[in-house]
Formats: sequence, C-alpha cells, structure tokens
Amino acid sequence: MALRRRTLRKEPSLQKRDFSEAELKDLRTAFGLLDRNRDGRVTASELQFMLQNLGIQVRDELIKDLINEASHSGNGLIDETEFLQWVGRIQALSQDTSADDADDITKDLIAAFRVFDRDCNGYITKDELKTAMDMIGESVTDVQLNELLAIADIDHDGKINYEEFARLLL
Repeated sequence: MALRRRTLRKEPSLQKRDFSEAELKDLRTAFGLLDRNRDGRVTASELQFMLQNLGIQVRDELIKDLINEASHSGNGLIDETEFLQWVGRIQALSQDTSADDADDITKDLIAAFRVFDRDCNGYITKDELKTAMDMIGESVTDVQLNELLAIADIDHDGKINYEEFARLLL
C-alpha cells in the first residue's frame, strides 16, 4: 500500500512559491483565456491571437522564442505549470526594471486599458469587458464576467478603474 501512495502522490511543483492563492487563481484564469482550444496547452498561435486582439503587434519569431523559453519540453507548447513558472521568472525580472522600461510599461498599460474602456470614461464596465472579450474571440458567460470583475474590482464599485486594471496585470 505504501508503494501505491507514493505513486499517487503529486511531485513537488517547480513553480515560484510566493504567488498568493488569489494570484494563482488569476494566473489560472489568464492561462484559460490563452488556451483557446482548452487542451491544457498554449501554442504560439494562441498567444499571438490574444496579443493581436489586444492591439499588440509582436513578430512571429519573438512569439516562438517566448514560447520556447517557457516550454521545458521544447515542443512549442506551454502547460499551466510552465506558464506559472514563466510568469514567476518575468515577475522576478520586472523587479529589476529601469525607469525607462517602467514608463514603457505604463504606456502599454494605458493603451491596453483604452482598448477595454470603450467610452473613455476611466472605467471598464461589465458590458465593456464583455465587448472586449468578444473582440478577442473569447465568448464568456455572465458568471465568468462576474468572476473576472470580482478578481479585478478591488473597491467593489462594479467597474474596473485604471489602478485596478494595472494591479491585475502587474
């Protein structure tokens, strides 16, 4: 029986350990949005599709390099564990970001926020979030929309302001 227990026990994960439970939930949601065909793996084309629909143009070669960097198997696919490890490495690198890079990140965040804030009032509403998700090819239910809002809406006013949006992405 001891042998069977050992076989069933999950191997320790190599993911970064300082993600909070809320961060893990958010990252798993992000992974699910990237994984368009729901096969448990993200391809270069799925990543490229999401970025293009957010108005972010990235060369195919760079996308392939990013995927290969994240994929430990080298098969051009990222599973959820590899995704979490990759985000952890990116976070560690981002802590060393220079002021110029921080300005670029801020500009990119503002541009991304504007994609979602269709009426330019400084807030992303549930309807705007639904429109943006439809725009990137992700049909979501009301329940999923409410979950996304619950993750991002820190002040619980029913909409996402820029600070909440930036905090969600950084």
